[in-house]
Amino acid sequence: MPAEAHLSRTQISRLLEGGAVLANGDAVGARHAPREGDVYELLLPEAVETHMRPEDIPLDVVFEDDALIVVNKPAGMVVHPAPGTPSGTLVNALLHHCGESLSGVGGAKRPGIVHRIDKDTSGLLVVAKTDAAHQGLAAQFEAHTAARRYLALCYGVPDVGEPRLRGVRGVGFEPGGVVKITTQLARHKTDRQKQAVTWSGGRHAVTRARVLERFQDAVALVECRLETGRTHQIRVHMAHIGHGLVGDPVYGGRRKLSEKALGHDAAEAARSFPRQALHAQSLGFAHPVSGDALSFEAALPADMAGLLARFGP
Repeated sequence: MPAEAHLSRTQISRLLEGGAVLANGDAVGARHAPREGDVYELLLPEAVETHMRPEDIPLDVVFEDDALIVVNKPAGMVVHPAPGTPSGTLVNALLHHCGESLSGVGGAKRPGIVHRIDKDTSGLLVVAKTDAAHQGLAAQFEAHTAARRYLALCYGVPDVGEPRLRGVRGVGFEPGGVVKITTQLARHKTDRQKQAVTWSGGRHAVTRARVLERFQDAVALVECRLETGRTHQIRVHMAHIGHGLVGDPVYGGRRKLSEKALGHDAAEAARSFPRQALHAQSLGFAHPVSGDALSFEAALPADMAGLLARFGP
């Protein structure tokens, strides 16, 4: 295959199944044995319109060119349509925003979702506009070369000097005050909407956490860097080490914050925070076409910045 065609193995398999690969003018399947002198043709279909609807939803665009777009997703927005959320998603907004600049990803005129962040997590996402960009970005995320940095507010302080942490399975320590969490992650056995730490099966997951600021040892602002990007990874890993995220209704647990330490207003603000306090703050990768190193940052959204301010200096 010529490299400029930017076809994945999956796409080629579909072309073979659909009779779109010809050897000497005759359609062949995947079991065809090539012979010297054969002439092959691939009949590439035009990209078709997707079933998803474009919607005029405002977007915070951080960067955009012909190959990709980087957006700062607000909390509350789902990334991709699903049975429970068929509209109002980031994909619906991108279909409207990008319009005809989408050349087709996987045979359809749609944005190529390379990675996702949870509905109630805010922050940066890169999305492909072409097949070539989609494959190039996906390869970087699969190889863990894309840099992703999150900011989170958690209960307690996950300090490398905390003796309890040394007894938690999967926890290691690295220079610079970094707590490294290494586990397998899989669907929870009884609640299929949740993920859970496991030691057999599941998928390998690594998170590095470092305390940036502590507030009376009751709450900490933590930097989390992803080596892998599994569903709910940061939320599950922080809960696993006993430092669930403030506002997380699934993994955070019911924590009683000390009003004496934080003050009544700050403790009440943390108790009533309506979402997990997690923000995808920075994103770095190599441009899939030019190879240029790109790096982007998004400031804390107003709700997290306001909560942080309540804790005071």
